[in-house]
Amino acid sequence: MGGKEEVSQVLAAKFAVIFPHLDERQRRLLMAAEARALGHGGIRVVARAAGVREATVSLGVDELEAGAEPLGRARRPGGAASGPPMWIRGCARR
Repeated sequence: MGGKEEVSQVLAAKFAVIFPHLDERQRRLLMAAEARALGHGGIRVVARAAGVREATVSLGVDELEAGAEPLGRARRPGGAASGPPMWIRGCARR
């Protein structure tokens, strides 16, 4: 039993560092990948380490196995400003 507890602690530390930088879908896919790597019982170990329901990890596993294409961009196109930076444009108005 000590092995799973140690794995759970390592996963919890990893998730605490990376989760704030991921959106919900990315978190599910990361948890799913970890669960698959652990094999039998991995969903339960990962769910406990991440503090989520097992169904959430299972949904991520289903998404991975479905082989859906990555969403691509994290941001919508057209976000880059054309022209000088905002701070320069703001000064030009005064």
